[in-house]
Parts: sequence; structure tokens; C-alpha cells
Amino acid sequence: SKPAKWNPVLGENEHLATFAAGCFWGVELRFQRTPGVGETVVGYTGGKSDNPTYEQVCSGVGGHAEAVQMVYNEKDISYEQLVDMFFKSHNPTTLNMQGADHGIQYRSAIFYHSEEQRKIAEKVKSTIPTAVTEITCFTKFWPAEEYHQQYLAKGGRFGNKQSTKKCCQDKIRCYG
Repeated sequence: SKPAKWNPVLGENEHLATFAAGCFWGVELRFQRTPGVGETVVGYTGGKSDNPTYEQVCSGVGGHAEAVQMVYNEKDISYEQLVDMFFKSHNPTTLNMQGADHGIQYRSAIFYHSEEQRKIAEKVKSTIPTAVTEITCFTKFWPAEEYHQQYLAKGGRFGNKQSTKKCCQDKIRCYG
């Protein structure tokens, strides 16, 4: 499967944010439901190789993380609110794992796009003494294969579509 196309055009007050918090399917759906977040895409970042495939990322060899990149409008949601949501939506105290998913690709990481984002990420992380979350300057993002995009909204493995409606509180189900 070919990588998805991703070339966001940022409007006034719009910025990019990139987070890794385990399997990207659930992370993407959580942010899709967040008011102020526009387009989202899942993909790979933080590694050493160019244009990795899902299989290569899962092997751990290239060092990439499964991540979600999004466009957000700072008039509707602040970067600090996004970072706070990121930390509350996964376990930032476990190294290279989330739940039953293990490997470097499932690490907790924030890839900042500006010095202001870095400072905010560091400030929020400092409130969680045991957090192992990596805070790294964003360099390059490779969109994942098309079948991974909006995976849970499209029905996932079992065809059970999940709502992307803003403020939806339905439980996110990654495997059923």
C-alpha cells in the first residue's frame, strides 16, 4: 500500500503538532474528536531511515515512532491544552510500550515544531516526575500507508466504525 498524501496548508492561527503515544490508531481518533483540531494523519517520525514502511517500523530497526500529526487552530485550542491531553491519554511513564504494545515504535514522544512548543512540552512534562516522554525537535514525517489513515473511523479490523464527532465520549476500541 502506498503512503497517504499529506501536504497541509496552514491558515491563519493554524499550526502543526506531532505526538507519539503508542499505536497511532487510537491516538488519531482521540485528537480527531478534539475541538480545534483539524486534519490529522498517522505516520512515522523520529527515526533514521527515509520513507519507512509499516513493516520496517514494526521491526524497530529504523528507530521510528508511530505518530499522529495534526493541524490545530490556536484560537480554538492551545498547544498546552494539546500537550496536556496527550499526557492524560496514555501512560508516559512506561518506556517503549503502551498497554500490550511493546517496541520503540510505541514510545511516548513529543516532536516540537518551534521553541515555544518545546518550552510548553518541557513545562507540562515536568509536572509528571516519572515521565519518560522524549521531547525532540521535529525533523521529518512520513505518512503511513493509506489503510492506516482514519483506521478506526473507517471501521478498523472488525468493521465497527467509531465516531470522529467533536467532543464524542465513546470508548475508543482499537481491537474490537
